[in-house]
Amino acid sequence: MSAADNLARWHAYMDGGSDPAVLADMLAEDAVFHSPVVHTPQAGKFKVMAYLTAAGHVFGNGTFRYVRELVDGNDVMLEFIAEMDGITVNGVDIIRFDDHGLISDFKVMVRPLKAINKIWELMAAKLEAAKG
Repeated sequence: MSAADNLARWHAYMDGGSDPAVLADMLAEDAVFHSPVVHTPQAGKFKVMAYLTAAGHVFGNGTFRYVRELVDGNDVMLEFIAEMDGITVNGVDIIRFDDHGLISDFKVMVRPLKAINKIWELMAAKLEAAKG
């Protein structure tokens, strides 16, 4: 698969309601997630699914949109904006696809600081609820 195909699949997932079954089909078993608020990388499909599913709920308030994308080989960088509780969130998703078109690495970077704090608060609640 080409980077354009992989990116199109990601956009279809995002535009299609962030279905966890679709996400599962897009992730490599050894995928790694890098959170803007958790120091250590989260390794393995199960953990990456948990973080991306929680993010889908946190960001799924109708304000999230990608505003720029860069593609370099199997790597894509997608800049996004969203609003949470009156706070404008600006960030990037940096996604690496493996040679089979599966997501092998997903890094999120966010600004400003009060946006990071809000994301930490909302993500912690979603991840804790998912455990119980």
